[in-house]
Amino acid sequence: MPESSAVLWRPDPAAADASQMREFQRLMGERHDAPQGDYQEFWRWTIANLDVFWEEIIAFAGVVWERGDGPVREGDTMPDVRWFPGARINYAENILRWSAERGDEPAIIGRHEDDRREVLTWNQLRGQVGALAARLREWGVQPGDTVAAVLPNLPQTAVALLAAASVGAVWSVVNTDFGVRGIADRFAQIEPKVLFTADSVLFNGKHVPLTEAVPGILEVLPTVERHVLIEQTGGIGAGAGTGHSSAQIAVPEGREIPSKSFDDLVASPEEPIFERVEFSHPLWVLYSSGTTGKPKGIVHGHGGVTVEMNRANILQYDVRPGDIQYSAVATTWVVWNLLIDAMSRGVTIVTYDGAPFAGGPHRQFELLASERATAFGTGAAVLSTAQRLGYSPRADYDFSALRSILSTGSPLPDPTWDWVYEHMSPTVKLGSDSGGTDIASGFIGSNPVDPVARGHLQCAYLGIAADSWDSRGNPVVGELGEFVVTEPMPSMPVFFWNDPDGSRYRDAYFDAYPGVWRHGDWVTRHEDGSYVIHGRSDATINRGGIRMGSADITQIVDRVEGVAASMVIGAELTGGDYYMPLFVVPAPGTQVDDALRERIVAAIRSELSPRYVPDEIIEAPGVPLTRTGKLLELPIKRVLQGAQPTTVNRDAAADEAILEWYVDFAQTRRADSPAD
Repeated sequence: MPESSAVLWRPDPAAADASQMREFQRLMGERHDAPQGDYQEFWRWTIANLDVFWEEIIAFAGVVWERGDGPVREGDTMPDVRWFPGARINYAENILRWSAERGDEPAIIGRHEDDRREVLTWNQLRGQVGALAARLREWGVQPGDTVAAVLPNLPQTAVALLAAASVGAVWSVVNTDFGVRGIADRFAQIEPKVLFTADSVLFNGKHVPLTEAVPGILEVLPTVERHVLIEQTGGIGAGAGTGHSSAQIAVPEGREIPSKSFDDLVASPEEPIFERVEFSHPLWVLYSSGTTGKPKGIVHGHGGVTVEMNRANILQYDVRPGDIQYSAVATTWVVWNLLIDAMSRGVTIVTYDGAPFAGGPHRQFELLASERATAFGTGAAVLSTAQRLGYSPRADYDFSALRSILSTGSPLPDPTWDWVYEHMSPTVKLGSDSGGTDIASGFIGSNPVDPVARGHLQCAYLGIAADSWDSRGNPVVGELGEFVVTEPMPSMPVFFWNDPDGSRYRDAYFDAYPGVWRHGDWVTRHEDGSYVIHGRSDATINRGGIRMGSADITQIVDRVEGVAASMVIGAELTGGDYYMPLFVVPAPGTQVDDALRERIVAAIRSELSPRYVPDEIIEAPGVPLTRTGKLLELPIKRVLQGAQPTTVNRDAAADEAILEWYVDFAQTRRADSPAD
């Protein structure tokens, strides 16, 4: 095995054999003669027996629903498949069913930047959801109506989602760092009836008041009839004593919008009433990143999400009642939804609404250790940042309870894999799974029975017909290809919002290979069934016809002494020229001088290939990121190739000024290009 894919972790044989995946596999062997032992053989069986697989995992998970007498699925082509027609189900019911078993045990632990800590037991959670759902019904919220929120990662945010789902309403949330324009771009299209906001947030040591923004938000959301305020200024649960009474919220002239305190609404617990809806009934709306226009509303259904969250947590992650999961996420990112999903297995979740590194690089690791978390979900940037800072949390904290880390959002650099095992825990199971907003889950990544190799995602998930194809639609092994999914899965979007003929949905995923989902990632699928992610296929470096993922280059550059971060773009210009600039953010006290440029070029030449030495190495003030931490390569690439700067959605950026710097650069470079 090459050094780059050295094995870093192996499962204990007894633990692997006792995993829920093996238990399910044995059951399938008894009932359907499924193969035993090898994961890849069992995966192939699940793909060949999709309908049996999905029916059986629903039963194995104990999903609460009304099955009906319809087939598992209708429809032949992937975007038109309808799952379990006639079935009825409710997402919130399948989470809150655990209150019967776990009662007074913690369901949600709320942590805050100022070290406040609150606990909601399963019984308290159930009572608050029931009370809030009853108020929503009193306000006329019905199945199919939309409920929106501008909220951080709080226990109250989870309560609001579950209350909306109980009613059959459609939920949508963005984090509090969104401006009015960004909120309008997302929520105005879904026409919410109720809006939740918070009075303030504490972020990186600074109290940020939010009530002043509410009138402007209501102005751009003319359909809102009710407003709910979560009061934090005086401490969670401080109610009317916070100094920001909900009655003081101003509303646009000519509109009557009653504003209520969240604490008042949930003060008297009620038993929830769950509206069981059709299997594909909308549960929530997530959004594309909005890098080149208004974000597309991606709609997922109650049934698909409920089935998928049980399948993934049981078979791929092996989570169990009583586990404690902490995920370092903002509510805008789909991983927040996955954190809530973990509760479907009786898991206690930990929320956190502060800055990731408030007070220093130790913050995330202190949270993990102090809560005795068994599972940690995070963006790759949190781990790689700690690694680059030279921080060793193992020296400060006890991670003996931690069994698994799930990194996602972008490929995890090779040095960070080693850092986790050297500086966090030698026994933790590290996964770098890949999926996304599009399916509110993962396609490829973890399983509990195979070894973990540096840089490799262990497998395709059971029931997910993942593959790697060349441009002609032929499967490829051991070489770069497009990541595709060749068979449907229940958690694929039920539709895009305001896309009545489904054309935008088809264009997003099925334009390259009709009837086959193209996700937009470059991958290498290996003979053993593992995968390596190389970056977005539409941000691919294609130098002289030889394709390379941008992450393959930047992870080399980022290891060079003096480099804090980098981004590379490959742009096909007018006249057939190919332009490949590398943008480098220097480390503090460093500048991008000739010496640093020489070190970067030498590293690329020796570790990758002289083919990928950039045309220019340019000092930059930062790298442009979305609010969920993904590189904004494509808008800059498109401006270089001739798109107008007005097509770039600045509100998608975590730092608009940095994005603007790149837009200006691309404009200037294009204007100066002889080819133009």
